[in-house]
Order: sequence, then structure tokens, then C-alpha cells
Amino acid sequence: MVFNGTKGRIEHKAEESVYISGDGSVPGAIKKEGTYIRIYPLRAPAYQVDVWTGQGGHGGGDQVLLDDIFNPNPQPDKYLRAADQRGGACSILIGIAANECFRTGKPVEIAELVPGLERPDYPPMPTHTEPVPMPGKG
Repeated sequence: MVFNGTKGRIEHKAEESVYISGDGSVPGAIKKEGTYIRIYPLRAPAYQVDVWTGQGGHGGGDQVLLDDIFNPNPQPDKYLRAADQRGGACSILIGIAANECFRTGKPVEIAELVPGLERPDYPPMPTHTEPVPMPGKG
């Protein structure tokens, strides 16, 4: 994934290990040697940031998902990763809008596909005018 902005570029790559049932490895484990975040500031030297991951498969995401489903008292998730019916509907509508766009060749407004659909909850994000907090240089 690459984000290009007016102040530079962020590049993120995550590789997961291949899992063969019964081989003793963790399904979807993040490969440290294949995962990185690189910052390319405008008019400054590029640098790499240490990648944070949780324990277990998919960078710790598997345990978060399992806790959300089976733990009666899961830990609060500041990233709001668990989807509810609104998130599921929006996810499906993206595919529907893409297919409609392919069919007609015209832009599709997702909000017009299902008027009145409430947006899912999202974690707080900076506005377009606020700076995006960046990690310190390693």
C-alpha cells in the first residue's frame, strides 16, 4: 500500500507466512523480513519505521476477532475493528457499486444505493487540515 500526499509518501508492505495444516506454524503469521513501513518525506531523507504487530495470526488480528466473537468481556478496541451490520452493508455496497460502475461506465454514489444507511463507527481521524501524527525516526 502506498500513500502519496503533498508532504511525501508512506509505503507499507506486509507478508504473511504460508500455512500448511499441521506444520506447527501460526496461520497467517506476519513475516518480519517481508513487512515494513517506509516514510519518504518531501525534501528529506527516507527512513524506515519499526512495524508493530500483535501476537498470533494476521498480526494479532485473529485473537481480536476470536475474542470479539467468543469472549463475553472482550478488551475495548481503540481501533474499532469489529464490524457491525452497518460496516457489513457498506462493505457489500462497495462491491455492488463497483459492479454497477463496470456495467454502466458511470460513477456510482454509494449513498444513493441505500438512502439513509448509517455510517459505521470509525476511530477518530485528523481532519484534512490537521497534521497526521507520524512516528519518530528510529
